Amino acid sequence: MDTLLDRFLRYVRIDTQADETSTTSPSTAKQLTLSRLLADECRLIGLSDVTCDEFGIVMASVPATVPQPVPVIAYVAHVDTSPEYSSTNVNPIVHANYQGGDLVLPGDPSKVIRVAENPDLNKCLGNTLVTSDGTTLLGADDKSGVAAIMSAAAELVRRGKELKHGVVRLCFTCDEEIGRGTDKLDLSKLGAHVAYTLDGGGRDEVDSETFSADGAKVTVKGINTHPSVGKGAMVNSIRILSTFLSRLPTARLSPETTDGRDGFIHPYHIEGGVAEASARLILRDFETTELAAQSALLESIAATLRAEHPRAQILVEVRPQYRNMREGLAKEPRAMTKAVDAYKSLGREPKLTIIRGGTDGSLLTAKGLPTPNLSTGEHNPHSPLEWTSVEEMQAASEVLVQLAVEWAK
Repeated sequence: MDTLLDRFLRYVRIDTQADETSTTSPSTAKQLTLSRLLADECRLIGLSDVTCDEFGIVMASVPATVPQPVPVIAYVAHVDTSPEYSSTNVNPIVHANYQGGDLVLPGDPSKVIRVAENPDLNKCLGNTLVTSDGTTLLGADDKSGVAAIMSAAAELVRRGKELKHGVVRLCFTCDEEIGRGTDKLDLSKLGAHVAYTLDGGGRDEVDSETFSADGAKVTVKGINTHPSVGKGAMVNSIRILSTFLSRLPTARLSPETTDGRDGFIHPYHIEGGVAEASARLILRDFETTELAAQSALLESIAATLRAEHPRAQILVEVRPQYRNMREGLAKEPRAMTKAVDAYKSLGREPKLTIIRGGTDGSLLTAKGLPTPNLSTGEHNPHSPLEWTSVEEMQAASEVLVQLAVEWAK
C-alpha cells in the first residue's frame, strides 16, 4: 500500500501551476492531470461517488459506518501551485532522519534553507523532510494537504467498521492560488454540513481567521514617440507607474514590515512599456474597513498623479477575492470545537491561530459552508525554499481520521 510519502512525491512531480491571466477553468489544463489521477486513486482505495468534472473538481465519499444520521463533513485541498514560481520538473529531495543544520539545495547551491530563518526546523529533528532541489517550488502548498487527505481516506476505509463515523466527503479543487478555487464548486453536490481545508503550516494548528483580500491592477496609459523627438510629446507610462509604486508606504502596509494582525499592500507583478504599463497588487487585512482604506489609498495616489500628468490615463481596478472566515464560523461553533476535540483525543494541544493569507475555506465559509483551516506541514510556501515534514503531514492525516469519529459522537 502507498505510504503518505509515496503519495506526496507522486503529486509534487506533476506540474499544476495556476495562471491568473487565463480565462479558462481550470486556468491551466495541466491541473487536470493531477485531478484525474486523484479520482482514479479514490476509486482504487474503495471510495464511492467518485467524480471529476471538466473544471478539475474531484469529489468522493468515505461511506458511513454508523446507522444513525450524523452531519456530513468534507475535507478540502487544492491541486494547483502558485503562479509566482515555477513548478515545472519538480525534483523532490528527501532528507531522512534530519539531524539539524542548514539544508543546501543541490539543484542551486545558492538556495539554502537556514535554521536561523526557519526555527521550525528545530522542531523536526529526526523527521523526514522534503524539499525541492532549489530550482522550483516543492508544491507542499497544497499537495501536503492532498496527501494527508488521501492517506486519511485510505485509513478510514482500511479500518472499516472498527471506526464509527458518518459520511466523509473528499473535495479537491483547482485555482485556489488565484482566488478561484470555489468558483465552479457546487455545494449541493458536495453535500456537507461543515468542511475543513488542509492548507496550513506546521503542526496542530487550527486557523479560525484569514485575511480578507482584494486584488488590484494599476494601469498607466501614456504616449510613445521616438525619444529623439520626445520633448513635449512623450508620456512615459513606465516612469509614472514607477512613481505610483514609490508612493506606496514601505515602513508600514508592506509584507516586509508587518506581521500578526497588520495588513499590507503588495505589488507582485509589473509589465509593459512606454505606451502602457501595469502593476498587479494584492490588498490584505483582517478587517474589511481597513481593506477599503487600502483601496482608497491607491485611488488617492492615482488622483495625485493624474493632476501631475494630465495627458496620461491612470486606472485603478479593485476586485474582491475572499473575506475573513471569522463571522461565518460563528454560525456553526461545532466546526471549531470538533476540531479541537479531535486533537485532544489524540493527546495533543491544538493551537488556535490566524492565517495571514487565505484558503478555499474563506470562500466556502462566505458561501455558507463553515470551513476552518488545519495545519499540514507547509513551510515557506510560494518559494524555492519550501519544505515539509512527513511526520507533520502524518499528524494531519491522523487528525482527519479522528475528526470523522468526533462528528459521529
